[in-house]
Amino acid sequence: MADKLVSLFSQIGFQESKAREILKNQKVSSSLAHLIQLAGDNVSWDKTKSTLLHHLATLLKGEDLQHEKDVVDAIVDGRLVSTLQVTEAYKYLKAAGDNFDTKEMEKSSGVGVKVTEEDVENAIRKYIESIKTEFQEKRYKMVPNVLGSVRGLPELKWASPALFKPTVDRLALEYLGPKDERDVVKKEKKKKEPAKGAKTDTKTEHERNMFTEGFLGDLHKPGENPQKWPELMEEHLKVTKGKVFTRFPPEPNGFLHIGHSKAIMVNFGYAKYHGGVCYLRYDDTNPEAEEQVYFDSILRCVKWLGYEPWKITYSSDYFDRLYELAEKLITTGYAYVDHSTPEEIKAQRGVRPDGTPGGERFPSPWRDRPIEESLAEFRKMRDGYYEPGKAILRMKQDIYSPSPQMWDLIAYRVLNARHERTGDKWKIYPTYDFTHCLVDSFENISHSLCTTEFYLSRESYEWLCDVLHVYRPAQREYGRLNLTGTIMSKRKIAKLVNEGYVRGWDDPRLYTLESLRRRGVPPGAILSFINTLGVTTATTNIQATRFESAVRNYLDHTTPRLMMIEHPLKVVIDNLDDDYEELVEIPYKPGSPEFGSRKVPFTKIVYIDKSDYRDTVTKDYFRLAPDQPVGLMRVPFNICVKNVERDESGAPTLIHAEYLNDPAQHKKPKTYIHWVPESKKHKSPVRIDEVRIHNRLFNSENPSAHPDGYLADINPNSEEILKDAIIEPSFHEIEAKSPLNMPFTNPEFSIREEPGKETVRFQALRVGYFCLDKDAGDKIIFNRIVTLKEDSAKD
Repeated sequence: MADKLVSLFSQIGFQESKAREILKNQKVSSSLAHLIQLAGDNVSWDKTKSTLLHHLATLLKGEDLQHEKDVVDAIVDGRLVSTLQVTEAYKYLKAAGDNFDTKEMEKSSGVGVKVTEEDVENAIRKYIESIKTEFQEKRYKMVPNVLGSVRGLPELKWASPALFKPTVDRLALEYLGPKDERDVVKKEKKKKEPAKGAKTDTKTEHERNMFTEGFLGDLHKPGENPQKWPELMEEHLKVTKGKVFTRFPPEPNGFLHIGHSKAIMVNFGYAKYHGGVCYLRYDDTNPEAEEQVYFDSILRCVKWLGYEPWKITYSSDYFDRLYELAEKLITTGYAYVDHSTPEEIKAQRGVRPDGTPGGERFPSPWRDRPIEESLAEFRKMRDGYYEPGKAILRMKQDIYSPSPQMWDLIAYRVLNARHERTGDKWKIYPTYDFTHCLVDSFENISHSLCTTEFYLSRESYEWLCDVLHVYRPAQREYGRLNLTGTIMSKRKIAKLVNEGYVRGWDDPRLYTLESLRRRGVPPGAILSFINTLGVTTATTNIQATRFESAVRNYLDHTTPRLMMIEHPLKVVIDNLDDDYEELVEIPYKPGSPEFGSRKVPFTKIVYIDKSDYRDTVTKDYFRLAPDQPVGLMRVPFNICVKNVERDESGAPTLIHAEYLNDPAQHKKPKTYIHWVPESKKHKSPVRIDEVRIHNRLFNSENPSAHPDGYLADINPNSEEILKDAIIEPSFHEIEAKSPLNMPFTNPEFSIREEPGKETVRFQALRVGYFCLDKDAGDKIIFNRIVTLKEDSAKD
């Protein structure tokens, strides 16, 4: 009985472990089984519906109420979409008894009620106005009480709970201003550690949210980042209205890689989670390395990952303003034009003649030149008087500081290069150290989030904002993401491309985002993977196999199953008529009716994989052999071998088989194998032009450490191409419907994709996950995304 209930609960979407957990409560499991029967057979179950039905069962606990089917129907058809609504519907159901009325139930449970973000803000504002005097007196100490009170406001009963805290925080900032010493709360003594063996709350991977824990969970709120000039914070908050403002600022000098996906998710995702906005800002200050193809690719990758920039800006948008601030830096005594050579600058910074650091530092001989002279020289730089390397603008910081970021950094240099957007207007270009913090300031960034290699840059970042008397954003640093067993260096990847080791920057064996997209990796799989890792200040070094495991898990939930034969072997079933046809209905994903099914013709001639036939049987081999029948997936009866035709080498070329279709003699086979029929009527099989099997590009976990260089570590078998593979004709149905955009277990990572070859994904049964290659054109060319499992043995 227990196994039947587990099977029943699994049919509506519960994992076996969850189903068995439900069984522990006899009353709840009894109610759930009853409710599933009431729902009927024609339900397209998803996680929301199954969760709500289980919630109703926990309320009923074996109780049998009249009209409970009406509540079940409202869950199934989507009128009830939250546990609160189901709870209210249950309360009405219990109170109404014989007087039950569907419209009254819907009214009681908020069906169709829409509460917008504006409605939430207006109601909370009205409440704060009613307690304004007390609120302004108790200030931020009262915020938790306000939050609790507004959650109980009748007009907000059906509002999304996620809207309350961001709105209260934003209005608190508006009414009270930034926190100050009045809001400092004394720390309470630490609570005792729980007793050994005591239960503690733990989050599952599914529940984990990287924006509420670790590095991101500890970040300041807008308005709390310190300022040397407090009045600038007031101006900042007038513009942002207390919202989170972030930016993703890539340099358009190469293609983004897997590490950048973490930066994209951190910046766009953090802003989105807190109801804020995120810029896509191209840091286009190095025209010598920038190309339009990189600009286009960056935007394409950001959108592919499911994010929409609030605004798209360019550092070059601010070149005029940056130049004005550079002159201001000179006139206030904080910058000077220097004519030192690169070698002389290294010496000034303590680099010894042998290249080792730690020597005595000393100022440049140009450091104390008169302000008017530096200003004139800087304008000569602007006007093209100097060749590159003959003059630079340096910030006048502290050459004796222990931090290298204070050793008179370069602010401007001469470059004789045409800019992609400004043309030939400029002969000088600002550096990253000068540009980054100031453009963050111009754009009112509340959280300037970057990786830890920029940790030391925080000091110069804040110094420059302060000496120029501009709003100072808060730079905060998190650990970057590295995958082992591959390379991320633009220079090294370029060598692989230019010397023909790979097909291009989007070769599926690489880990650029364009490569992963071409390989067929769903964007939601990347986000889900990053979310499970979390965000800390430590660099995350992860094996590529762990990433592939996350991709495999995502694909398992979101792709249909098809039968594809990599190495076909023809089977003629001699005891079937030439025109024999039996349509076999096969679900696209067993246990997931929302994927639908297809009918595959079982005919006299079928194809199996060569690996599914052997001349002799061993104890661990269960597939087809002369003395061992086998089942064909979903075909009613087994087949057995009658005789085998072979080529000159003795390899099988055709199997003559018998269909064992006598019900009285039928025995369950040891295993089932996949197959593809031959049928002119159904245009089967579908011939595949190429199946590209991509393996690891490098042999070791650290290719760069190879004594002969990373090229010597290349795996010669990193790509295998199969030319004879076939697939069932249902592939064309999947191709026409793609992208299927099936929901993942965590809806946060169910990214809707636009049509594209790489979105035609499927699981080839017993083989792996595949997609169409983007350059396939009218041909059928498959890329393997990942294997079914790390050990793919079929026996």
